Amino acid sequence: MRLRVLAPCLTQTLTRPTAQRVQHTRYAWTAQLSSEAATTGLNPRWLTEVQRRIGKCIMFGLQPEQTAEAGLILQELATDWRELVAGSEGFLTGKNRAGLHRQKVVWGEMVDTLDTSNCGRHVNNVTYNRYAESARTQWVLNFANFIDPSRKQEWSQLLKNQGIGLILRSIRTDYKFPMEWPDHVTVLHKLRSKPTPDTDHFILDVMILSELHRRPAARCVEDTVVYDYKKGKKATLLPFMVDKFRETFELQEQAKAKYGSRVLDMLQRVEVLEKGSWDRADAKEDLGSVQAKP
Repeated sequence: MRLRVLAPCLTQTLTRPTAQRVQHTRYAWTAQLSSEAATTGLNPRWLTEVQRRIGKCIMFGLQPEQTAEAGLILQELATDWRELVAGSEGFLTGKNRAGLHRQKVVWGEMVDTLDTSNCGRHVNNVTYNRYAESARTQWVLNFANFIDPSRKQEWSQLLKNQGIGLILRSIRTDYKFPMEWPDHVTVLHKLRSKPTPDTDHFILDVMILSELHRRPAARCVEDTVVYDYKKGKKATLLPFMVDKFRETFELQEQAKAKYGSRVLDMLQRVEVLEKGSWDRADAKEDLGSVQAKP
């Protein structure tokens, strides 16, 4: 196993040997690539920013109908935050789709930081790759157990070194912030492109969500090769895999459009609240009903 650190504590690329050396050539992808998310370009902390902006409106003073609207937005953020954060990028967030769902971060996964300006402990960088690998395995098993149970044995076989299997060729991890205990992680995978019958490898994007902070703690890119262990060489996706992966890709695109639109609509609703409260030309802060005594 070869580990190459691209930037200290920020990015790592891991490449693993396979049963037979796979040529690292560039492939001409003919598959449909995922469309750009409507939320591309937003501050990664946009959800926290929305909460802060609504808090400012409430502190300034709102009319009853404005207060009700603010409450609805905050309720949406509380109940649908995974869909709004991850679904808007095309990740499928249902429990039967997630690789890991609210898995506990344990004390033993942390290490002492070497950064003297940030004394404390954080989750070991290597642990993020373990999260991603465990979640990828469960992502495949989700097809076996929930999505395509009629072919449970064939899907489960992909995780064994017999017949057609999947081999992780490389993984790149970008760390977003130092996650700490106590916390929970939800790990999601999505297909970057729509597979075809000729597909012999595919890219999976990975989002590792901190449940405490409600934003990505890390992102990974996994390059997975389809491998025939019996013949000792690469192979193409089996027809049933192509069908289910293509269906999954379509669901990803639908989720991206649906939740991306909801995020943009929510931001507009927050702006309306601001224009109707502290950002009005004649705005005066509500200091309460207590009047000064003469």
